Amino acid sequence: MASADAPCYTLVFEDNSETPTTQELRTALQKGSDEVKLDTLRKIIVSTINGNPQPQLLMPIIQYVMPSRNKQLKKLLHFYWEVCPKYDDNGKLKQEMILVVNAIRNDLQHPNEYIRGATLRFLQKISKDQELLEPLIPTCRACLEHRHSYVRKNAVFAVYSIYREFEHLIPDAPELLQTFLAAESDATCKRNAFVFLAHCAMPKAVEYIMQVFDQIPSMDEHLQMSIIEVIRLDCKQETTHKSRYILLISELLNASSHAVKYEAASTLTSLTQNPAAVKAAASCYINLVQKESDNNAKLIVLDRLETLRAKHGHVLDPLIMDILQILSSADLEVRRKALSIVLSLTSSRNVEEVVLFLKKQLQKTQDQEYEKAPEYRQLLIQSIHVCAVKFSEVAASVVHALMDFLGDSNNPSALDVVAFVREVVEKFPQLRRTICDKLIQTLPEIKSGKVYRGVLWILGEYAEDVQEIQEVFRQLRKVLGEIPILASEQRLLEEASAEDGEEKKDEQVKTETTKPKVLADGTYATETAFTSVSSARLEAVKAAAKPPLRALILGGDFYTASVLASALTKLVLRYSELSSDKRKCNALKAEAMLIMASVIRVGQSKFVTVPIDEDSSERIMNCIQTLSELDTQPAVHEIFLKNTKAAYSKMVAAQEKKAAEKRESEKAKAAIVQVDDLLTFRQFSKKATDDVIDDSEDVNRATGAGEVTEDFISNLSRISQLTGFSDPIYAEAYVKVHGFDILLDVLLVNQTADTLQNLCLDFATLGDLKLVERPSVYTIAPHSFQSIKATIKVSSTETGVIFGSILWEGPGLAEQCVILNDIHIDIMDYIKPAYCTEQQFRSMWTEFEWENRVNVTTTISDPREYLHHVMKATNMSCLTPEGALSGDCDFLSANMYARSLFGEDALANLSVERTEDGTITGHVRIRSKTQGIALSLGDRITMAQKDNKPPV
Repeated sequence: MASADAPCYTLVFEDNSETPTTQELRTALQKGSDEVKLDTLRKIIVSTINGNPQPQLLMPIIQYVMPSRNKQLKKLLHFYWEVCPKYDDNGKLKQEMILVVNAIRNDLQHPNEYIRGATLRFLQKISKDQELLEPLIPTCRACLEHRHSYVRKNAVFAVYSIYREFEHLIPDAPELLQTFLAAESDATCKRNAFVFLAHCAMPKAVEYIMQVFDQIPSMDEHLQMSIIEVIRLDCKQETTHKSRYILLISELLNASSHAVKYEAASTLTSLTQNPAAVKAAASCYINLVQKESDNNAKLIVLDRLETLRAKHGHVLDPLIMDILQILSSADLEVRRKALSIVLSLTSSRNVEEVVLFLKKQLQKTQDQEYEKAPEYRQLLIQSIHVCAVKFSEVAASVVHALMDFLGDSNNPSALDVVAFVREVVEKFPQLRRTICDKLIQTLPEIKSGKVYRGVLWILGEYAEDVQEIQEVFRQLRKVLGEIPILASEQRLLEEASAEDGEEKKDEQVKTETTKPKVLADGTYATETAFTSVSSARLEAVKAAAKPPLRALILGGDFYTASVLASALTKLVLRYSELSSDKRKCNALKAEAMLIMASVIRVGQSKFVTVPIDEDSSERIMNCIQTLSELDTQPAVHEIFLKNTKAAYSKMVAAQEKKAAEKRESEKAKAAIVQVDDLLTFRQFSKKATDDVIDDSEDVNRATGAGEVTEDFISNLSRISQLTGFSDPIYAEAYVKVHGFDILLDVLLVNQTADTLQNLCLDFATLGDLKLVERPSVYTIAPHSFQSIKATIKVSSTETGVIFGSILWEGPGLAEQCVILNDIHIDIMDYIKPAYCTEQQFRSMWTEFEWENRVNVTTTISDPREYLHHVMKATNMSCLTPEGALSGDCDFLSANMYARSLFGEDALANLSVERTEDGTITGHVRIRSKTQGIALSLGDRITMAQKDNKPPV
């Protein structure tokens, strides 16, 4: 384009293999049918858009295409007039365009309303060409009085476009459209005219609102939306109509259109902070969520509701039961967000109602036909957990209801219940007896090993009197079945053999099965398999129905068996302290030792799926040894009976402290104003609004345009040298990362005494990087410099490389080239520390398939110091509580977590050990959903290990 501010058009693919000549195009325009002319004109438009305007075809188009009555041709002609060169080399309007203007005027007076309307739309596209528009103004004004609304609505926007660019062509446009608006009956035409007044004559738009104030609630929704927009803009200035505006917006909260309701609620909270208005807006949002069918829209409205809650606190408390009705939605994300708002609004006044509602919802999830029941049940259990721990008065009423779900087939729900019961039993001593009684009754219903481990730990710690301990042993006998396990299983196997009437020699009988098999060379052979009858009987014994805990142990869950041994040891130790009856105490101790020995024996037999592991075996043997030396080792009593409970108490206290700190930090976010700070008078007139009421400000905030703060020193650290000082061209690039874009600001310096012509900077990328636009061609004078900008899009967190070259024509048009240094994009710009719960971490760890294992090689001797070193190098946060990391120990295991700007999760587990010579050995395992982030973080740790100091 000749001028710098010429409009930019979309590039359309042009098939160069069949490009017709100018003469062929002229002939097709002159002699072809309407279909041929359409196809020819389309080719000319594409060619013009792609930089080949062919001005010699302008007159044939005027002669042979413009007189046609074909509507498609007329529409295509409008596209051509938009893109064709209208001015000669001197910048003057071409003579041929006079004929074009005359034809446009005729179309503006055409009896067909479609042609008139389409021509008026075309005028909006050429609104910057004053010489073309000037003769058409009277006809355009006349179209405002046309009988058809399609013509009138397009005429309004044509006048708007012309007035915005050249006000002097229609100086009376505001008065003209104010009169038009007063007389108009069509809703769309009224809305278009009002939009013109809103942007070009705000006082007249406000005047119109005041004139039709009482009719606005019954107007068309598009006009209502435009009126709300004007109210927001007008309230940015000082206005005397604010009270009337608030009244009007309050009425629009009851409009039939969901869009109008949403805009009205957003505007109302920006105009006033009155509690009644805030409550009305919140009710409107809740109503919208319940009636809107689109889940995305529901989530957006819930976000606004959460913003209101954060700013206005307990004003929304009375609406909590209305918000709970949103849980009837089928979408799990909507339910999760609604419950999050409810939990933040819950107080001691309404907690009982909330919990009662949640318990009813929990009962509904028992129905097999209930949609997404397991996930929803887990969400409800977590919510009740939060309520019960926060408000002790409801803990007693919900804990028993939740314990019914310990036998739930959905493992995560049952685990959440165990975590809840464990916390309640620690925090509320008065409930311990009833909770333990209920847990003892529930033991036969539990199916999961993880749930058993939690329940056994609770019973081992909190079963505190003689009768309770005896009852625990009675129930454990039931869920374990006959003891010793190995002897009873062996007897079952022998009984199965006896029932078949077979003697011992029968074990030698084989059953034969044959099947064909394809060999490596493609030929067939017969494969014969012999199965012992005795092994078949063994499988039948294994598959027989068994009590739940026994089934888990025989299935190879020896971790649960070691927890059982620990719980039995605690119970026996506590019983020996409580009871003076030595006989009963010895009997209990003997039974516990028999169970433990039985587990070890069966773990080494053929009856288990997998043999017992060394750790579990050692743990159970330690428990047996503790019981055998019951009277001689009082220090062990302390460890079993007090230290483990104290460790859990410490963990709960640490969690409470962390939650309290989070609440305090949220409170502290409010700006602290000093007594000697300057005051702006706007603060006296109205309070800070809870959202930006100007769309342009909203866009700036969303794109971060208003938040860019430049730091000179950090800018210098991001400069990469691309060529050497002795090269003909010196180049360096400033790499600026902004969200999903990378901006390269390249400085080129011509170090020669020659002019470098047709200089082109050519970039290529490796990884998930994409060059948005190719830099233009430049000419650089001797010893001069040129700044070139290039934008690169990033689509995932992966180490990317940008490489390229500089090409130019030197003296004698000889082509010369300089290869640039590679620019490596640091993924740390995209990875931010994040937090998640232990359950979420474990779930993601199981789900993610990409793992990168990095061995630890460092001169750092302190495990905790190495952990901080890795955290700083990878921008990850440590999820393991500080209490678990404290103390002096040669072992350290910690979980770390981070999230990228693209929503990708990165998990890491650090396991290290300090050896006798003071060095650290171990590994860091990194897991992610995609390969790139796992490999990139692994490389980052490897690089950081080369130096003791974390990279800056």
